[in-house]
Amino acid sequence: MDGLDSFVALGDSFTEGMDDRGPNGTYLGWADRLAGLLSSHRPGLRYANFAVRGKMLQEIVDEQLPLAVALKPKLATFCGGGNDILVPGSDPDALAEVYEIAVADLRAAGSEVLIFTGFDPKHTPFLRSLRGKIAIYNSHLWSVAERYHCRVVDLWSMTVLHDRRAWSEDRLHLSTEGHRRVALRAAEVLGFKQTEDWSTPWPPLEDEDWMTQRRHDLKWAREHVVPWIGRQLRGESMGDGVAPKRPELLPVSSD
Repeated sequence: MDGLDSFVALGDSFTEGMDDRGPNGTYLGWADRLAGLLSSHRPGLRYANFAVRGKMLQEIVDEQLPLAVALKPKLATFCGGGNDILVPGSDPDALAEVYEIAVADLRAAGSEVLIFTGFDPKHTPFLRSLRGKIAIYNSHLWSVAERYHCRVVDLWSMTVLHDRRAWSEDRLHLSTEGHRRVALRAAEVLGFKQTEDWSTPWPPLEDEDWMTQRRHDLKWAREHVVPWIGRQLRGESMGDGVAPKRPELLPVSSD
């Protein structure tokens, strides 16, 4: 990717980096890791990350998009809509219309745009019922990418992420290793070959019996699903009061 000197990331918890904790207690995530990979090829690369956990697509467009457009970065990564999809009654067709407007604005600002499809949730009990809705949304994203000449990280097809070790305990956010593999895949899509392969198979995992799996599912539902439902009923968000972790374009080497 010629002339890459600036990179801005927009999105929600996926792009903020939950649950990939860094040494200082903040989250790293695939975007920070991607910035590091890119800076090894493009010394002096400047990077900003406006993503905040819990943000709905319209909030990302209203709060983060104007900041990114004003900076006119060479590369913008954009991922949103996942939190909306989780809400009963949400319309993936309507979401895609909002998404397309944002992509159009980023392209009009002169940015190369990298977008991400939704994950395939077939291995997550609570989310499996949303598979059809996510697939519809993904089909729209591929169409947007074609119309606006965007590059795409197809998370749906990354079967390496079907392993439970790619996910944190809440099964909604990637683990450190999951984020690392997404960063490697994103760098590859951008044309930067890496010495590590994002698709390297996981080591064998000890099988769990049916009863052990159900106990884990119940524990997960009690500790993560029920609190999430409670926040939805109260109109609360994990991102309430949270500021972007990197709101300015700064050299990656300054970290």
